[in-house]
Amino acid sequence: MENHITLEIIEQASPPETPSLIKYISSNELEDFDEFDSEFPSPISKESEETYNHQRKPSISVSMPLCYKETQLQSLNNNNNKNVSFSGENVIIRDDLASGIAMSEPPRQSKFKSQPMPKGVAFQQDGSQTRKANRNHNQPGIKMFRDKRFDSFKTWSGGGLERQLSILRGKEPIGNAQDGNNATRSFDRALPVDRYFDALEGPELETLKSSEEIMLPHDKQWPFLLRFPVSSFGICLGVSSQAILWKTLATSPTTEFLHITPKINLILWYISAVLIATIFAVYILKLLFYFEAVRREYYHPIRVNFFFAPWIALLFLALGVPPSVTKNLHQSLWYILMAPILFLELKIYGQWMSGGQRRLSKVANPSNHLSVVGNFVGALLGASMGLIEGPIFFFAVGLAHYTVLFVTLYQRLPTNATLPKELHPVFFLFVAAPSVASMAWAKIQGSFDYGSRIAYFIALFLYFSLAVRINFFRGFKFSLAWWAYTFPMTGAAIATIRYSNQVPNIVTKSLCIALALISTFTVIALLLSTILHAFVFRDLFPNDIAIAISDRKRKPHKHWLFRYGSQDSKEIENYLKFVNTDESSLDDSTPQPSSNDTDHNLPK
Repeated sequence: MENHITLEIIEQASPPETPSLIKYISSNELEDFDEFDSEFPSPISKESEETYNHQRKPSISVSMPLCYKETQLQSLNNNNNKNVSFSGENVIIRDDLASGIAMSEPPRQSKFKSQPMPKGVAFQQDGSQTRKANRNHNQPGIKMFRDKRFDSFKTWSGGGLERQLSILRGKEPIGNAQDGNNATRSFDRALPVDRYFDALEGPELETLKSSEEIMLPHDKQWPFLLRFPVSSFGICLGVSSQAILWKTLATSPTTEFLHITPKINLILWYISAVLIATIFAVYILKLLFYFEAVRREYYHPIRVNFFFAPWIALLFLALGVPPSVTKNLHQSLWYILMAPILFLELKIYGQWMSGGQRRLSKVANPSNHLSVVGNFVGALLGASMGLIEGPIFFFAVGLAHYTVLFVTLYQRLPTNATLPKELHPVFFLFVAAPSVASMAWAKIQGSFDYGSRIAYFIALFLYFSLAVRINFFRGFKFSLAWWAYTFPMTGAAIATIRYSNQVPNIVTKSLCIALALISTFTVIALLLSTILHAFVFRDLFPNDIAIAISDRKRKPHKHWLFRYGSQDSKEIENYLKFVNTDESSLDDSTPQPSSNDTDHNLPK
């Protein structure tokens, strides 16, 4: 006899008395159960079968209830105690009703149909049901602990994409009229420039004032894309300008005695291309996932100038292309690269001239040179491709606005605050525009004539006037603003090489070599410092406070203000006097305990 137990559901035809849903039936009570026909002998011998049956443990087949109602019916019969115990090969069943039914009627085969089981219901061995806690609903999951404070800056959460598209179309976002949340309305319109000046201070307006508060958490590190500023393109300007420098050193007649291999230009050009592609890709991801952060950078009075940097870096990349890669670039490339620069200039120069909140006298900063130097770089590239009218147009536009910007920054109007030490490196941007302008005009005219020399001498004087000021190079922490040293120094070195080709002598040759070495050493030092702060110290990209300011000032504590001479103010003054008088009279009338009385009251 095998120790095999079968649990089967029995359908009762006559329900005078509800039977048990689960019945325990011994295998020997069923005919032809687990037996082999004599015509088909078992391939297993009797000895092995006995050994196998001895080692087999009792098995139980469980059939699930047909529906939830039958489970409820079974709970009514829990008063009958049913115990199943194994004693060798015998099975003892203590259920009179179940055993009686089993002996009187043979079991009928039931038809099982899949029935939905209620969520969170578990069945015990005795047939009773219990409701388990739903971990997905009753217990907090991972999604519930996700920080949602950054969702307002995300493009794809909370209707952010629809809101941004509505703003770009010039329509009011849907739901603003019904939504009274100030935080939502702050994202539906651009921040005025006054808010940046009121809420921020320090170099490049990036430090929050103590009286202001931000919309993002300040007690934790933000996502990397939110911390990646547009000023990171300054790294591309420094590295790509080095490719132009070493190309000029390798091909210039004045520096032939140095025997510089063109492979240096090739290596630097590939490094610049990879670096520009990487930073471009990261910032495009920021544009896709955090459009609001990019929009706030665009309306920032200083950050907006760095939106010229990616296109200027591409112009540098085109100017420094090695001859082994290509010798002649197609002229359509110039139109493609100058189109976004022209678009940005129409917006920014119009704001300077309109006299509004973003007029030049209010937002003037050395970083504004980035919006001017692109004209001269574009003129230089266009003249190198053989274009005439386009380069002259951009050269004229750049010259006019550089003159106005130079005068505005040079005199430092009383309304402009003094720049802190951390912003001193951007003063070298004064050198970038005249040095590139001298080369652009020489390319347009075909020679380094007097106009080019005037621009070059202005750049050279500004270079030395800043270099002799030792305080400009110490006393402040490393940041991305240090990259402002790089491409103005490189531009001055390249202009010196072009000038030495026109005026070759020992002084010009020594000067071009010295300026080239200084600019190269500066770029290498800054590149190593940037790598250390980015991957070792991990403090290169702190939380970008400048993009998280609120659209309005923090409300101060309410104080009761009364008009002088009003009836309410007089009544309140009289009330305060009455209260003070009562308190003083009460204090006077209350006898103060003397020292003798105090001594008597002390316990002896």
